[in-house]
Amino acid sequence: MAETLPYMQSTGLVSKILDGIKSAKTPDRFSQDFLGTVLGFSSGSARPFIPLGKRLSLISSDGSPTELYKRFRGSVDESKAAMAEAIRTGYAPLYKRNEFADKLDKKKLEGLVKEVTGSEDGSSTVRAIVGTFEALKPYADFTASGATSGAVAETPGNSQQHASDTPPPGGVIPDPSLGGAAVRFGYTININLPNTSDIAVFNSIFKALKDHLL
Repeated sequence: MAETLPYMQSTGLVSKILDGIKSAKTPDRFSQDFLGTVLGFSSGSARPFIPLGKRLSLISSDGSPTELYKRFRGSVDESKAAMAEAIRTGYAPLYKRNEFADKLDKKKLEGLVKEVTGSEDGSSTVRAIVGTFEALKPYADFTASGATSGAVAETPGNSQQHASDTPPPGGVIPDPSLGGAAVRFGYTININLPNTSDIAVFNSIFKALKDHLL
């Protein structure tokens, strides 16, 4: 099924508006008046930035700036991480097909966009989507926004776990380095169940989970 992706036809305005956002105060609402009067982009070609910002989750449906918008206006590192998150959100269909969409060269990115949108060769929409995506990328650091697994790397200091370090029920242990504050642990378990109607198979799987993981 064909997907839609956000874009502006005037891709050269993307960086200019983003620079304006970083220098201006955060408004109560990101409206056409704010875009035109405060940021100085009153032309009709700049107005598509508002729906683009909404697809990127920088602007909420009612026009108010989101926390992601505020993070984008923060420090350099925080700003780049926020934009990477915004791009992954707005262009999620691309990342579903290729988790490294931001690393593709222009020709391969165009091919991916055509595949996702079902557009024909030479489509002006494809060019606009690719141009918008490329204009956003310099403001992002995709390595800074990667999700962490939550695993603790093994080092000489933690390669052996003492009995006193074992989390009690509920996954909470006091950490002396934090003045005894509780540290909580969470786990995400993904299970690929076999294609079978035999209830005994499922009982066996969940019994093994209970005995060894839960």
